[in-house]
Amino acid sequence: MSQRQLTILFAVSLAVLGLALWLAHREQHGSGSIAGATVLPGLAANLNAITEVRITGGGGKQVTLVKGRRRWQVRERGYPADSGKLRKLLIDLGNLKAVARKTRLASNYPVLGVQPVSAAGASGVRIDMLSPKHTWSLIVGHSAEGSGSYVRRSGHKQSLLAAPLVMAEAVPAQWLEPIIVDLHRAQVRRIEERPWGGPSYVIERAKPGDADFRVIGIPPGRKLSSPGAADPVASALSNLTLSDVQHATTPKEAHLAHAVFTTFDGLTVTVSGYQLAKGDPHYIELTASSSDPKSAAAAGRINARAQGWQYRIPGYSYQQIFQSLAGLLQPLSAPHPQPVRHKPAA
Repeated sequence: MSQRQLTILFAVSLAVLGLALWLAHREQHGSGSIAGATVLPGLAANLNAITEVRITGGGGKQVTLVKGRRRWQVRERGYPADSGKLRKLLIDLGNLKAVARKTRLASNYPVLGVQPVSAAGASGVRIDMLSPKHTWSLIVGHSAEGSGSYVRRSGHKQSLLAAPLVMAEAVPAQWLEPIIVDLHRAQVRRIEERPWGGPSYVIERAKPGDADFRVIGIPPGRKLSSPGAADPVASALSNLTLSDVQHATTPKEAHLAHAVFTTFDGLTVTVSGYQLAKGDPHYIELTASSSDPKSAAAAGRINARAQGWQYRIPGYSYQQIFQSLAGLLQPLSAPHPQPVRHKPAA
């Protein structure tokens, strides 16, 4: 090979090396910087046009949120969705901006959690947002130090670090409207407790200003553990939240407990509940009625929400609603041991 050919080959090699370095630099800096770019173009301007949101995780997990005429619903439950939580998710996705490019290699996707959700061991979720004219799809992987998420647009090789942090679970129960009923303690006048497996009793007060509730049905010789021992029972329906929901189907073998809450303005909320066995979930049902026009609308709202549904609630909430009488009383004193008398030696 002549000197001239060697010179040309060397020059070409330098040019190729320079181009590669330029492309690598362009990937992170200058005109090739991705920082600040919108991850899902057009979504922010079309949030109100979204009619369905699908969140799919690994192992076939999925939740579908559909927009009805009045509000969003969780399709898998047929129950109202937490519209505030959904709205935040959509706003965060519409405002999602790239911070930096990450891997384009499919073999490295699992490190960031952005592999296809159909892949074995997938840890991320795919979010599909549908409107009549367009669909936006994004795979959301691991969080990055709590301030951002690793993401990848479906059908694209390039993964990104993006902000803000996106949180979305492919679990229907996590998207349900959480509040079952919100009956403040200040409203409550009387509660009739009929726990299963224990004596019935009543707690009540004469007027809203009374500090504590008195308990009717205390056995002779027993005392409340404190003057305000029954007060927490009156707060049991304040901001009561669900863990999950199902259509009302009480098993025949269920032993029902009952509690009837009555307010000063004539609202009555009847709660029935059961737990089939120790360690099993706790379920309740609610119905409402009114004896005063002032509370008629509140009763209607409770029935419109709760009719036909059975709510799974945390165990501590269940125990607060159906508090046993023994749980309000001072413990029984242990009997004093009788002295042992020894027979005199013969």
